[in-house]
Amino acid sequence: MERDYKEFFDDESVSRALQKLRRRAPPADLSSALRVLASRERQRLVRGAGIAFADRVRLFADNLMRPLALPFAGGLFSAVVLFSMWVIPTYPLRGSSTTDVPLMWTTQAAVKQLGPVASTGNVIVDVTVDDTGRMVDYRIVCGNVANNEALRRSIEGFLIFTVFQPATALGQPVEGKIRLSLQSSQIDVKG
Repeated sequence: MERDYKEFFDDESVSRALQKLRRRAPPADLSSALRVLASRERQRLVRGAGIAFADRVRLFADNLMRPLALPFAGGLFSAVVLFSMWVIPTYPLRGSSTTDVPLMWTTQAAVKQLGPVASTGNVIVDVTVDDTGRMVDYRIVCGNVANNEALRRSIEGFLIFTVFQPATALGQPVEGKIRLSLQSSQIDVKG
């Protein structure tokens, strides 16, 4: 039986069967009916009775919003749920405790051991200290040492041989700054 069906669906047999069919002629008034329909549609568009701008915007919004509404709502809902899961356990239920101990998260650089004091005049110096406690750089904030080369060298020698305690952040030594006020009779240290 399968053989019989194959004979009917062979390319040549299908081609012969189609050639035996009679040709269909379009109705005589089809051409004029299509022209009348096209003319009426053209007149409707010219008069402005076509799709209004508001209708086009509404259609665009519907076509845009429907595929996005469900994912947007799901994303918003999951964001609210996840945020509330984070906020509720971290929200303080009681007032702050009076037994809090302040922690020293950071400390400033300090002078550990002074170098040999020489004649320094009245000078204020900002010193940058590295994480090992040695001077890296300095800047003279106040004092007239530009014209006095001996005074500038005396200050540099004092700073090179001074040992500093480095600044700390979370218990680890880091680079920091310290301000030194050098006077002829005394040295004043400010953090």
